Amino acid sequence: MSQGEEQSAHLVFGGVDVVELAERYGTPLYITDESIIRANFRKYKTAFKAVENDIYFAVKANGNLAILRILASEGAGADVFSGGELHLVKLAGIPLEKILFNGNSKSEEELRTAVESQVRVSVDSLDELETLSAVAGEMGKEAEIAIRVNPDVSPQVNPKIATGLRESKFGIPYYEILSTYEEAAKLPNIAIKGIHCHIGSQILDVSVYREATEKMMNLVEGLHGRGIELEFVDLGGGLGISYQKEKERAPTPKDLAGAILPVFEAKLNSLGITPKLILEPGRSLVGPASILVSKVNAVKLSPYRACGDMGGAHDAGARAEPVTGQSPTASRNFVAIDAGFNLLIRPVMYDAYHEVVVANKLNEPASELYTVVGPICESGDIIARDRMLPEVKRGDLVAILDVGAYGFSMGSQYNGRPRCAEVLVCDGSVDLIRSEESVEDLIRNQVIPERLKL
Repeated sequence: MSQGEEQSAHLVFGGVDVVELAERYGTPLYITDESIIRANFRKYKTAFKAVENDIYFAVKANGNLAILRILASEGAGADVFSGGELHLVKLAGIPLEKILFNGNSKSEEELRTAVESQVRVSVDSLDELETLSAVAGEMGKEAEIAIRVNPDVSPQVNPKIATGLRESKFGIPYYEILSTYEEAAKLPNIAIKGIHCHIGSQILDVSVYREATEKMMNLVEGLHGRGIELEFVDLGGGLGISYQKEKERAPTPKDLAGAILPVFEAKLNSLGITPKLILEPGRSLVGPASILVSKVNAVKLSPYRACGDMGGAHDAGARAEPVTGQSPTASRNFVAIDAGFNLLIRPVMYDAYHEVVVANKLNEPASELYTVVGPICESGDIIARDRMLPEVKRGDLVAILDVGAYGFSMGSQYNGRPRCAEVLVCDGSVDLIRSEESVEDLIRNQVIPERLKL
């Protein structure tokens, strides 16, 4: 992470000094390493090369056009969840035949857009199936579909990102799938092409993929017996990454292939069919590829300091004594940075863990316990709780790691804060891939009625 003796104190990412990038582009700043994305995609293609496959990027994880172009150049398809995401991937040059329009609540306008664009639709309900048939009929076109299965598989992740549970809002229940396909086969302007499921996100135990694959391939067999042949089986994505490097090991695409392929291939061989396998990774492609760099605006020290040291850093092993009559658990050392849940909501929404480092003090020992907080007017705006870091001062740079998935893509302008810039790095080169917003962007689409104008 260092680059030469003279820069040994600085975090280097993608061959570029992060401190220099912060000085050049300001903070907060998202930084993405192109080489990590390409390497991660190629690991999937290598792991699943035994069968015909396509890797569809889950665009919800990161919709930056430059990142989509990188993946398009590697041969990726796309899993899109809205008309907006479809527009992005078309701009990025992803082939229409490698796009699946997913989602549990598509509007008629979105269904029309999908049919007009000739992209396949993952149908999420019988209601949607009938609506799509009618929409395609009005347009004089045929809608190519898969049906999304709710396989009732528990991936043991945060309930907010478990999408294949029986109580989930996504998909049609497993036991209703065969009859739904029979209904689809009768509807006009509908062409059955595949079957689809997705069981969750940030999955670290690949055994649940084996369970899901077994259920899906049993459905494939049932459809085959009814004369319904499929061109593809889409098993979704959700493979997790290691956010806590010392405590958890994330499975690799090779591990995933070890869970899926034996079941998948055995069923194909027994039935004598050859549908393509599709996977929809998101986080595991782009999550580790980005960091968020933020400047320290203030340091607020707890009144509970090590004995004999009321000023700067103290020995991490020293006994802390209260200066006031409060409980020692009532106060913390707060590091207030200029990025909050407006730019990275995962810690607040999911209690997610992200490693943080002081980017300009990599060679200094961790000596203080800090809680890193953002500038948002919410008590829950906590980025990292109780982390041992070097002594932090105003003006230092804190880098939040592994933010390439569900980072900027879930950002907002809450508290009237324009969103930050993004840069792409690769082997020492640097490109701006999103300009920083201005305060004018906060009001760009707002309209004041004439009667309210000054």
